[in-house]
Amino acid sequence: MSLPLLDARLSVRYGKQTVLTDVDLRVEEGEMVGLAGMSGSGKSSLALALMRLLHLRGGSVSGELRLRGRDLLAISEKEMRSVRGREIALVLQSAQAALNPALTLERQFQLAWEAHSRVCWRSKREDVRRLLESFRLPSEPDFLGRRPDEVSVGQAQRVLIAMAMLHKPALLVADEITSALDPLTEREVLDVLRTANREWGTAVLFVSHNLHALVSLCHGLAVLHEGRIMERGPSAAILRAPRHDYTRRLLSTLHAPESFSPAMKR
Repeated sequence: MSLPLLDARLSVRYGKQTVLTDVDLRVEEGEMVGLAGMSGSGKSSLALALMRLLHLRGGSVSGELRLRGRDLLAISEKEMRSVRGREIALVLQSAQAALNPALTLERQFQLAWEAHSRVCWRSKREDVRRLLESFRLPSEPDFLGRRPDEVSVGQAQRVLIAMAMLHKPALLVADEITSALDPLTEREVLDVLRTANREWGTAVLFVSHNLHALVSLCHGLAVLHEGRIMERGPSAAILRAPRHDYTRRLLSTLHAPESFSPAMKR
C-alpha cells in the first residue's frame, strides 16, 4: 500500500492556549481536499503548521507531519526551506499583501524561481508565459512589467497561484484565497486550482469557510470545529448524510442552485 502524500496529526498552541488538538489530516497524491470551518476554528493555524511557519505568529506545533513518509517536524529549518515552495506551496488570502508592491511581477516570478533552481531564469520565461495562459492571465511582456497595484485583485490572486506553481509542487495549500472575491472572480480562481490539479497532478488542500466552493471543488472534505476534526469523507457522502450536528448546521447555510453538484474523483 502506497504512502499518502500528506499524513499529519497535529496539535497547536499559542502560549498556554491550545487551538488545535490532534487534528488528523490526510491528502493522497493528486487529491483535492477541502478543510471547512468558520472563523476562529483554527484553519489558518493548521495551514501555517503544515508549512512549519507557525512560529512567525508565536505558535508551537507538536505531533506528526509527514510528506511522502518524510517527517517534516524532524528536519532542520534549512532543509525545510528547500521543501517550502518546491514540494509544498502556500497561497494566502490577500494576494496584494503577499506580493511585493515595489517589484514588477516578472521580478517576483524570477525570485520565486531562483529560490529553488539554478537554471537560468531567461530559459524559464517561455514556461512562465504558458503558465500564465493556462491560468487565463495575459502573457505579454507589458503585463509582467506591471506592479501588483496595477492589476486587478483577481489577477493578483491568480498570479500568486501561478508563482506557487512554478516548481510544480506536489501539494498546494490554499488558505481562504476566495474570501475577498466577487462570485465571478471566485469561479475564475477555482478554475485555476482545477487546472493545477488536472494538468500537473498537484494535490490541493483548499481551506475555506465557503462551503459551496469547497464541495464544488474538492473530492474530499474535512470539517474543523473548535480545534478538532468533526468528520471527514467524500464530499458527496457528507452532503448526503452528515454525521455530526455541526456539519448539519454548516450545510443548512448552503443554498445551492439546482445545477450544483459536488466534485467527483477524476
